[in-house]
Amino acid sequence: MDNNLFDSHCHLDFEVFDDDREEVVERAYAAGVRAIFIPGTRRDTPRIRQQRIASVELYYGVGLHPYFIDEHKLGDIDWVEQQLQQHSAYWVGEIGLDKTCSDWDKQCKLFVRQVELAVEHQRSLILHHRNSQNDLLHHLKPYLDDLPQHKGILHAFSGSYEQAQDWVSKGFKLGIGGTITYTRAKKTRAAVQAVPLDALVLETDAPDMPLRGHQGQRNEPCRVAEVISVLAELRGEAYQDVARQLWQTSRQLIPSPVTDDNATC
Repeated sequence: MDNNLFDSHCHLDFEVFDDDREEVVERAYAAGVRAIFIPGTRRDTPRIRQQRIASVELYYGVGLHPYFIDEHKLGDIDWVEQQLQQHSAYWVGEIGLDKTCSDWDKQCKLFVRQVELAVEHQRSLILHHRNSQNDLLHHLKPYLDDLPQHKGILHAFSGSYEQAQDWVSKGFKLGIGGTITYTRAKKTRAAVQAVPLDALVLETDAPDMPLRGHQGQRNEPCRVAEVISVLAELRGEAYQDVARQLWQTSRQLIPSPVTDDNATC
């Protein structure tokens, strides 16, 4: 149990995994992964429906990701709400704001409405950001006190210690992935060294965000083992101690897997 790993952000439902999804999860299991969170990104993404694959528990979110802003309709919010009503274990996400994507006004409207749904249904958030951390905080501010105790995860954290502490002080965990394996990511590496260990969770963002040494390759959930090795080295702490704490934190955040046979998100 001490070395169990939880990949808190893996797009295992993407088409790139269709031909070898079970083998991918088997490799993850062999590396110590015992749970994977699969965020939602758009209404029409085909979803896998299992509670587990190869003894790895699967958890789910539902959300409208800014990458697909041109596909989203404002009416898709009704579908998001329907999914939350039907599936009590679903989180809200992956949602967020991205300065590299089009239609900022539409992004903001969809983001705020999904945060409102998270408040209404008392679900935690999986937050995407790109050049937008301050914008996220601006839009989140009116809702922070009404979100559940475990407010959620800032996915793919990159930034300074001051930015990290700001999110942690507001009740969010920081998703730590391949970024910290690059020595050039000095600010982020310094931040994850300094924040409390229980403020961090592991992630891969597979198939994206390849680790150092794996550039140009499809990322996989098995590589959280490499992420945590780098994290333990940066912090000067034992791998086993870091793994134990991050597993406990992740399980507290996401207490129960999907348990029905009708997960269609």
